[in-house]
Amino acid sequence: MISLSGLLGGRRAAVYYGWIIVAALSVTETVSWGIIYYGFPVFLQSMERALNASAVAVAGAFSLALAVTAVAAVPVGRWIDRGGPRGLMTAGSCLAALLTFAWARTNSLVMLYAVWCGMGVAMAMTLYDPAFAAIVQWFGKHRDRALLIVTLAAGLASTIFMPFAAWLLARMGWRAAIDVLGIVLAAITIPLHALVLRPSSLTQAPTGPAGSTAPAAGAGGIPLRDAVRRAYFWTLNVTFAVGAFATVTITVHLIPFLTQRGYPQGYAAAAVGWIGAMQIPGRLLFVPVAAWLGPRAVTGSVFVAQALAMAMLPLVGRLPMLIPAILLLGAANGMSTLARASAVADAFGRRYYASVSGAIATGFNAARALAPVGAALLGTWMGSYARLFAVLAAALALAGAALLVAARTAAAPPE
Repeated sequence: MISLSGLLGGRRAAVYYGWIIVAALSVTETVSWGIIYYGFPVFLQSMERALNASAVAVAGAFSLALAVTAVAAVPVGRWIDRGGPRGLMTAGSCLAALLTFAWARTNSLVMLYAVWCGMGVAMAMTLYDPAFAAIVQWFGKHRDRALLIVTLAAGLASTIFMPFAAWLLARMGWRAAIDVLGIVLAAITIPLHALVLRPSSLTQAPTGPAGSTAPAAGAGGIPLRDAVRRAYFWTLNVTFAVGAFATVTITVHLIPFLTQRGYPQGYAAAAVGWIGAMQIPGRLLFVPVAAWLGPRAVTGSVFVAQALAMAMLPLVGRLPMLIPAILLLGAANGMSTLARASAVADAFGRRYYASVSGAIATGFNAARALAPVGAALLGTWMGSYARLFAVLAAALALAGAALLVAARTAAAPPE
């Protein structure tokens, strides 16, 4: 950090380059999430009319993108481990921009699915997983703080870009609006990724005054081929997949559940909105709690908390009973984003973080892609949303407890 004494003394204080990368990624992640993830639902109805297709058929293109992201996660991680994030994330931004322009010109469902199949690859190359890998490569100390800054910034993506996209849609139509978003995406993310990102040697970290360096904690690591032989790897994999399935289930199906319980549509929608809002204090809370309990313990606790919140939902009858569930769900969701990065780096080290995290992201993204339809089918088979939420609460509790137990016996990564 730049010291006040250095400024007053006229000396040039060095800023650790990792913080410059954090600043760049805070911008590019906000723009990328805002346009290529949160932009799709804004234009859903316009695409239905233009393509003469149902909402399910059009939304299927987005589910396909998430499925492709899951498949691409491992090769993306291997690329970053070998060559760093600059080339991959720059190429991903170029691909995302080109596909955004192609999206604006789709005239059939086949073309829409082709575009979003490619967009799934672009998501894998530009969204949180490669950004987290870039941060983990640069930070041993202060890693959680760096991750927090990026996720807090990117947490505003929907707040900024969904209203912006809707404003463009109302004034120029969906195709021209998407073209404008493509220009914004290209103009901001491509140069920042190309000019700012660079690989870390994993040998230095910010540990003292300006200009001082020391060996980074946790700069060693466990290769993916060895990680997959560890029970903790598979426990993390299953737990985060269950958590992703439950989170998307709540996002998609909480509104109809609450309306069935007698809540007005506006109240139900506001409840989902507050889940998103509560992710910010959850993320702010994660850093001090992780420093106190350690990343592994807090990760298991996050899923136990999510299970408790899910268990409250079938009992919801009045608004005062709904509020604690919403607050806890939001905070747990916010913490789980940071927990995924922090727990993997803590357990498997920094050197091969991208490969290991990518393998875990495969199950996470696959569960996220399957959740909207899968939860609907399960709810129908079980006869009610309440039973579905109860089953998911039990699964989360078991997964969180298993993670807490496995964390106690998991070996530390080599330094």
